[in-house]
Amino acid sequence: MTIGEYSQIYRGKRVVEFRMGATPDGGDVVYRLTQDYDSEESQRDLLDDFLAKVDPAGLETLIVGPWSEAHDEGPQGYLDALIEYRARLPKLNALFVGDMTYEDCEVSWIIQTSYNPLLAAYPQLQSLRVRGSTNLELQAFSHAALEELAIECGGLPSKIVDAVAGSTLPALKHLELWLGSDNYGFDGSLADYQNLLAKIGPERLRYLGLRDSEISDELAVWLAQQPWLGSLQSLDLSLGTIGDAGAQALAESPHLGALERIDLSHHYISEEWQAKLRALPCAVVLDDPEEEDDGDRYVAVSE
Repeated sequence: MTIGEYSQIYRGKRVVEFRMGATPDGGDVVYRLTQDYDSEESQRDLLDDFLAKVDPAGLETLIVGPWSEAHDEGPQGYLDALIEYRARLPKLNALFVGDMTYEDCEVSWIIQTSYNPLLAAYPQLQSLRVRGSTNLELQAFSHAALEELAIECGGLPSKIVDAVAGSTLPALKHLELWLGSDNYGFDGSLADYQNLLAKIGPERLRYLGLRDSEISDELAVWLAQQPWLGSLQSLDLSLGTIGDAGAQALAESPHLGALERIDLSHHYISEEWQAKLRALPCAVVLDDPEEEDDGDRYVAVSE
């Protein structure tokens, strides 16, 4: 599976595409800045055109969609301009960089960049979502307002996990990481995620997503033993390779507490353990059952 659709709804609002020279639709929507593969305008040109046609002072959410030649060039032009224009965007509190499909650029090919300067420039930012991990840079940072951090990719380097673990994020409620495949950059282990969660204080999270993972069973077995598991509202292990070992651990966990939802979509769980999971007092999503290929399991999103 690859990413075949753009976001249609983001943070509860309808997403509308904006291209160079377009007239904004108006209304309570979220705009996605979009370039073609061979667009002539620069990233800054498109952002300038957009900001000239909306009220920058009232802009709260922005999506950066496909940019020209995303497999060769990162979104640095957008980020540099956003940093320069920060005084004009006092209410910008949510940013998604990389909302593109495989037809624009495969997720593992998307070139990214460093996000520490942007985070420093926007102390009011509440949500940052990034798609792609090639050339992604992140050092440990402090941010008082950030409630949601999401990194979608086909392979997450452990250095990014370590950076998040070393960060000071007192408002964080939603942590979503796509671990991906070791063929596309994943080089972590269970210990990396044990350390991450120990450092950030997981009992304050409402959503924990360790998605698209080759080590879903290991994660599930360990998570099922954690007393803080029931303080979550939602546990998301979807898109990965979870099978009966992880399913049994979750089904028999004494720590589910007030957990409302477990998402295990794209799984390798037998009918027997699916039935036991469905009997749990919380909602368990078991869409997209898969079958092993000569004993091998695959994550949903890699290339």
